[in-house]
Amino acid sequence: MATCGAGSPARSARADGGRVSVQSHTAPAAARPRSAAGRAKLERRLRLAAPLIVLVALCLLLGVANPNFLSTGNFVRVATAASIPLVLTLGATFIILLGSIDLSIEGMMAVAAIVLTLLVANDSGGGFDIGLAAVPVAVAAGTAMGLFNGALHVGLRIPSFMATIGSWFIGLGTATILLGGGSVRILDPDIRALALTRLAGMPLSVWIALAALGVAWVIQTQTRFGRHVYAIGGGEDLAALSGVPIRRTKVIAFALAGTFYGLASVLAAAQLGLANAEIGTGRLFTTITAVVVGGTSLMGGQGGVLNALIGVLIVAVLANGMVLLGIPPYLQQAAQGLMIIVAVALSLDRSQLRIVK
Repeated sequence: MATCGAGSPARSARADGGRVSVQSHTAPAAARPRSAAGRAKLERRLRLAAPLIVLVALCLLLGVANPNFLSTGNFVRVATAASIPLVLTLGATFIILLGSIDLSIEGMMAVAAIVLTLLVANDSGGGFDIGLAAVPVAVAAGTAMGLFNGALHVGLRIPSFMATIGSWFIGLGTATILLGGGSVRILDPDIRALALTRLAGMPLSVWIALAALGVAWVIQTQTRFGRHVYAIGGGEDLAALSGVPIRRTKVIAFALAGTFYGLASVLAAAQLGLANAEIGTGRLFTTITAVVVGGTSLMGGQGGVLNALIGVLIVAVLANGMVLLGIPPYLQQAAQGLMIIVAVALSLDRSQLRIVK
C-alpha cells in the first residue's frame, strides 16, 4: 500500500510533467501559424504601399539630383505629360482587374482621333465641322470598338489577348484607309482649346483627366459593376457560383475601357493639333507599364484606379527626371523595361502561385 501510495504521486507528477511538456511544445506550434499570418499580412500591406513609397522616394532623389525638378514649371510639365496616359490607364485598369488584357489601345486611339478630326474644321477640305459635338461622337467610337472587343472575347470565347490584338490592327487599318496614310490638321479652335486653355495654371486636359479619374473611382467603388469586376478577377468560377453576371460584366468593362480610350484620343488630337493612324504609337507600352508599376495585379482582383494614378505618376516622373539628368533615350527605355520587371516581381504574391506559365 505504501508503495502504491508513493507511486501515485510519482505517476501523477510524471503525468503532470507530461502535460506540461505537451503544452510547452504545443504553444509554439500554435504561435507559428499566427506569426506566419502576421508576416503575410505585413507583406501584403507593404506590397500595397510600395508604389506610393517608390513615387515619393523618386521625387526626393530627383529633387536632390536636379533642383529644377521641384520647380512649379516642371510640376506642370509632369502633370501635362501624365494626363493622357492617366485616362488610358483608367480604361486598362478595369480590364486587368478582370484578369484580362487589352492590347487594342493604339488602334482604338487612331480611329477615335480620326473620327474627331473629320467631324471638325480641318485642312483636308472635307468633313462636317460640327465643333465640340464631335467630342462625344469620337468617344462613342471608342465605346463601340470596346463593345466589339467584348463581343469577340465573350461571344466567340476568344482569349482577350488575341481578340484585342485583332482589334488593334483592324483599328490601324481602318484609320489608314480613312486618311490614305496621311495626317489631317485640326483647325477648330474649340477643340484645340481642350489642350491649350489653362485653368489655375494647369492645361484643361489635366483637369479633364482628373475628372475622368473621379468618375472611374465612383464606378469602381460605388457601383455593383465595380464589385463584380473585383469578384471576377478574384476567381471567375466562384464569382459565377455567387450569381455574378460574368459575360455582361466583361462586355461592359471592355466598352468602358473603350470610352476612356476614346476620351484620351480626343485629348491627344487636341494636344497635337492633328490626327493620323500613328497617334497612339507607344501608348500601349506606357499604359501597361503604369498599370503594373502602380500595383494592379496582372492576375486580376487587386489594385484599382488610384493605383493607376500612382503608376502613371511614377512613369511620368521617371521619364521627366531622366530628361533633366541628360540620360540618353535608349537608356530611358532600358530603365522603363527594368522598372516593369521589378514592379511585377515585387507585386506577385508567390504564396498563391503554384504554376507559372
